[in-house]
Parts: sequence; structure tokens; C-alpha cells
Amino acid sequence: MIDQNATDALVQYRAGLQTGIELLRQLQAVADRQREGSERRDFTRLAADADIRSRLTHALVAMEPGLRDVRAYLATLPHDVLEAQPDYAEVMALRQAAADLVSAILSSDDASMQALADAELAHRAARANLECGEATLAAYRRVLTPPVGSASLLDVHG
Repeated sequence: MIDQNATDALVQYRAGLQTGIELLRQLQAVADRQREGSERRDFTRLAADADIRSRLTHALVAMEPGLRDVRAYLATLPHDVLEAQPDYAEVMALRQAAADLVSAILSSDDASMQALADAELAHRAARANLECGEATLAAYRRVLTPPVGSASLLDVHG
């Protein structure tokens, strides 16, 4: 009986992993677009992709409770019983593929965050330069246009 339950659980887990991998592939595509958008500073595209990413993430989270229960059951089985199942090797390969996709997404996210941090630094530097330039121009304007009181002194002595 345990072998049939193990088979059924592995079939269910495989189906869940396949669905999860499809969602992760879509999520990876969005993460890659977000990285590119971050590098190009395309904030409109980033916002649109954030909405897509949110929906995909919610779908993954919604799947998790069912997969957690199956994983918990599989963890109670002896390893030799699991290895004897026909789907075991495929399930392990799917788990690895899912883990690899998650790593790739996180790596892309790190690059996005770095690009956004760089953009923030560039924004701050540009703002500081503008403020400095504005102060310089204001001082130059004061030199070019003396106050009205100074002009009257020139009229009296000149």
C-alpha cells in the first residue's frame, strides 16, 4: 500500500513542480525585463512588470500549501521506497530545475537592485550638480545686476 501512496504522491508532486516551473519561467522572463528596465531607467515598464510579477508570485504562493503537504508526506517515506518509484528521478530533476530558476531570478533581481541603486546615485549627483550650478548662476546674476541702491551712488559721483 505504501508503494501506491508513494507513487500517487510523486505523481501529484511532479505535476505541482511542472506547474511551478512554468510559473517560474514566466517570472524569470519578467525579472529579466525588470533588470533591463532598471538598467535603461524605464520606470513605466518596471511598474507594468511589477503588476505581472505580483500575479505570478501570488499564483506560486497559492500552490504552495498543496505541495507542502505532499512534500511532508514524501519526507516520511523511507528513501529506498522513494528511489524505487518510476517518477523519482524526474521529480528530483524538476526540483533542481525549480531551484535553478529561483537562483536565476534572484540573480536578476540583484542586478536590478544594483541598477536602481546606481540610478539613485546618479540622480543624487545630478541634483547636487544642478543645485551647485543654480547657486553659481544666482551669484553670477548678483554680480551682473547690482542692487538698485548701488546704481544711485554712481549717479551722484559720476
